[in-house]
Amino acid sequence: MTFSLESLRRWPDVEAPDLVATDAADRLLLDESASARGGLGDGHLVVIGDGYGALTLSAAAGGGRGIRVHQDPLTGERALAANAERFGLAGTFTSMPLSADLVRDARVVLLRLPRALDALDDIAGLIAAHAAPGVVVFAGGRIKHMSVAMNDVLRRRFGRVDVSHARQKSRVLVARAPHDGADPVPRRAAHDGIVVCAFGGAFAGPTIDIGTRFLLEHLPPVTGDAIDFACGTGVVAAALALRHPDLRVIATDQSAAAVASAVETAAANGVADRIDVVRDDMLSAQPDGGSGFIALNPPFHSGAAVHEGIAPRMFAEAARALRPGGELWTVWNSALRYRPSLESAVGPTRQIARNAKFTVTASIRS
Repeated sequence: MTFSLESLRRWPDVEAPDLVATDAADRLLLDESASARGGLGDGHLVVIGDGYGALTLSAAAGGGRGIRVHQDPLTGERALAANAERFGLAGTFTSMPLSADLVRDARVVLLRLPRALDALDDIAGLIAAHAAPGVVVFAGGRIKHMSVAMNDVLRRRFGRVDVSHARQKSRVLVARAPHDGADPVPRRAAHDGIVVCAFGGAFAGPTIDIGTRFLLEHLPPVTGDAIDFACGTGVVAAALALRHPDLRVIATDQSAAAVASAVETAAANGVADRIDVVRDDMLSAQPDGGSGFIALNPPFHSGAAVHEGIAPRMFAEAARALRPGGELWTVWNSALRYRPSLESAVGPTRQIARNAKFTVTASIRS
């Protein structure tokens, strides 16, 4: 099958007519970087933040090989692999963690700008520390998700930052002359007896978001085992482990930044020996009917797109992983009216608490 951007799929991520696998920012990044990528030797191109393979596979279709790739969401990583198989481009790239080896001696980096400035600073510092001295970074995004502060973050790590003309509501920042590189370190803060650690891009950073805080106020005593589903920085997992010294907890998230943060949070609170942190798409690594308790603060967005189909999929996955009589405790924005979905997917659902914004429910696996 001949590669084309229009034929890219998002699977196994959510697919819907209003959700796209590529956009104008991908096309602008490819056009702005075309001359820099021309004649580039194998192994010198790095792609960071590629959604579903638009950047990586376009470069591979043009002859690029040995491309190193980092995508924070596991669904994006798996979509890239699936798209590569469909187009006969498997083996042209390697998916890697956000680490020194990802960017070592890179000469060109294609970067989809993350929305969080802390995430951009982590990435920029890593590139400046380990890429080739002459590296050129093409960092692009949709203008509505960009800010002048992103230029400032790049200027802290690069001597020159140029800005492309806008096209189709997208823009590219071009950074050269790296300096003052640094490996990412987690930000840390203590809240109500819990130390929260967060690498750039992890949801809520080193804070406890108000939904999670409300859930923590109402969690019941738990024995045996528990899962912190969509764990983020691992706050719920750490709280459960601290409250119940005999409890073993699985903390799972598809975000690489979240998983790295949760590992640090568990260690900072002295409970790393009882928390297993797993990067996973939903709960695919967990057996059917294996868990007695799951806590969930579901996201309502896929990338930058808000989509109502994400939480119901998570409810169904939690139901699969729960044993009969097991409980799913969920916190959700009350305006989203998730209770019918919870009743349908899991079983009888009762309201535990409600405030001006959030609702906490407990659903029993029937």
